[in-house]
Amino acid sequence: MDEKSKKQLLDFLGRYLILILIALPNLYLFYLIFTPLTLYPVYFILNSFLDCSLADNVIIVSGCFPIEIINACVAGAAYYLLLALNLATPKIKLRKRINLIIFSFTSFLVLNIIRILLLSLLFVSESLWFDFLHKSLWYLLSILFVAGIWFAGVKIFKIKEIPFYSDFLSLYKKSHLKKVNNSQSP
Repeated sequence: MDEKSKKQLLDFLGRYLILILIALPNLYLFYLIFTPLTLYPVYFILNSFLDCSLADNVIIVSGCFPIEIINACVAGAAYYLLLALNLATPKIKLRKRINLIIFSFTSFLVLNIIRILLLSLLFVSESLWFDFLHKSLWYLLSILFVAGIWFAGVKIFKIKEIPFYSDFLSLYKKSHLKKVNNSQSP
């Protein structure tokens, strides 16, 4: 194995090892970081025009509307998916990779805060649309947020490779399987 191949293999193993290690403690790291980054801006923004108090991860609006920011609201899995897409994409220089992660996480955080604020206002106003929009925004919009952020990042940072696919295609090309399959071709 030549030096370039060794470097590519170490890069591959390192990126996927990071993904596995971060996922093992049930995405704890994402909730540790992003719960306060989600909770406090929502609280401060709501408190700027409504009477709010904060108890642990519950924002109480007007003394009678509790808004609990649970793990599902923080969406740690979405941050993990954005990280997975980033780390599963080969041939990105470290500085660009870090900038792409910062862009992705910041974009999702801002959009998620806006989503929670919108839902909070609907809840406090006792809108009939709250339940429908709460479920719709969670299931559909979170998927669109992640996909949209990823594709925007790919365009902004000029990423040419495809997550997972490019890695495995490269491994296949260097593997013995390709040599075996090519020798069996008619």
